[in-house]
Amino acid sequence: MLEDPTTAASPASWPAAYPEGYAVVDVETTGLARDDRIISAAVYRLDARGEVEDHWYTLVNPERDPGPVWIHGLTSDLLEGAPLFGDIAEEFAGRLAGRVLVAHNAVFDWSMIAREYARAEREAPVRQRLCTIALSKELGLPLANHKLQTLAAHFGVVQQRAHHALDDARVLAEAFRPSLHAAARGGVRLPLLECRPLTEWSASTTIGRQASGGYRPVSWRPSRRRPACPYPNPGRYEEGKPLKQGMRVAFSGDTSVDRELLEDRAVEAGLHVATSLSRLTSLLVTNDPDSGTSKTVKALQYGTPVVDEAAFGQLLRDVEPADTRAKAAAAASEVRCRTYG
Repeated sequence: MLEDPTTAASPASWPAAYPEGYAVVDVETTGLARDDRIISAAVYRLDARGEVEDHWYTLVNPERDPGPVWIHGLTSDLLEGAPLFGDIAEEFAGRLAGRVLVAHNAVFDWSMIAREYARAEREAPVRQRLCTIALSKELGLPLANHKLQTLAAHFGVVQQRAHHALDDARVLAEAFRPSLHAAARGGVRLPLLECRPLTEWSASTTIGRQASGGYRPVSWRPSRRRPACPYPNPGRYEEGKPLKQGMRVAFSGDTSVDRELLEDRAVEAGLHVATSLSRLTSLLVTNDPDSGTSKTVKALQYGTPVVDEAAFGQLLRDVEPADTRAKAAAAASEVRCRTYG
C-alpha cells in the first residue's frame, strides 16, 4: 500500500501520546458464541508510524467441529494436525506484548483471544485495543457501511482471500496505516479501549467436542438465577450524572470482560440486569451501537441512553445509593407480596 508522502504526517506533527507499536490481529473462529474456538490467527506487527515490521500466521486445532466451513474454508481434516491453542499461546503472546491490539470489530477478536488464554490458564499480554470501525467514525470517513472490504476499498487496498486470517490482517494493516496518519495530521485522539484479561475460569466448565451426535455447545459458565434487585427503578440514566442503585441495565453484543462477570459487577453495585430492553430500561451497554441487534434497535426507538463497556466500567466505580425512603417502600412492598401473595 503506497501513501502520498505529501499527505503523511511529519515527524514534528506526530502526537507524542500515540502508542509505540501495534499488533493488527485477525482470528477465524468456529462461531460467534462464548464457547466457540479460534481456528486460525494472524498478526501483523507495526511500528509507531504504522510501518510493517513482520507478520505471523497459524492454524489452531479447536478440538471440535470447525463450524461454518463455507465461510472460512477450514475443514476438520485441515485442522486435525494443527497445534492446540496452548501450544501457540506463548508465541502469540510474544507478538502481542507491549502493543495495542488493532482489529476490525476489535471487541470480538479480543473476546475470543481472552477466552482462549483463560482456557489455557494464561493471560494475554494486551492492555489496550483499537477498533478500526471506531477509528473510521472518528475520522468521518465517507463509508457506505463498516465492512472490512468497504474500508479497504476506500484506501485502494485489494483483498485476495476474504475470511482468511492472514489476508484479512494484511488488508487491515494496509488500511490502518493511512488511517493512523490521517488521525495524526488532524490531532485526533485514538479511540483506545482497555482490555481486561479474563481471569475467572471454572475448571469444571468443558468445551463442546465433536461426538457421534454432532457438536453440542456447552455454556461458557453455568447459568445462575440472580436474586431480584432490592431497589426500585429510579428512571433513566442521564449523561454526566452517576448511575443510581435500582437502574435497569441491559447488555448487547460482545464485551472484553466476560459478560457474566460484567453482569455480576452490575448486580453487586445494586443495579438490575435486564435480559431484554423495554421503555423502562435505564441504560443499554454495547460496544457496537450500530450493530442492528433487537436491543440496539429498541434503544433507538425508545430513546434509551447508550454507553460502551469502558464508559460503563467507569460509571460502576461510583454508583449512587438508592433513596432511603424508596428502599424502605420497596422492602415494605415485598413483605406485603409475601404475606398476601
